Amino acid sequence: MENKVRIARIQVNLTQQQLAEKIGVTRQTISLIEKGKYNPTLKLCLDICYTVNKRLDEIFWVEKERDEK
Repeated sequence: MENKVRIARIQVNLTQQQLAEKIGVTRQTISLIEKGKYNPTLKLCLDICYTVNKRLDEIFWVEKERDEK
C-alpha cells in the first residue's frame, strides 16, 4: 500500500522511533508502514495523522485503478 507517512513524519521533524513512541507502536511497525509492507488499522492510521497534523486522505488515500478494456 502506497502512503506518505515518511514524508509527513519528516515534515514534522520526527524520527521513526519518536513517531512510534508517540503512538504506542514499535519503530519496526513504522518502518513497515512506510515501506507499504504493513496494513495499519484505521485507529493506527488516525493516530499517525493526528501526530503529524495531516488528514487521513493526505497520507493514506489510494486512487482506485481503472479497468481499461
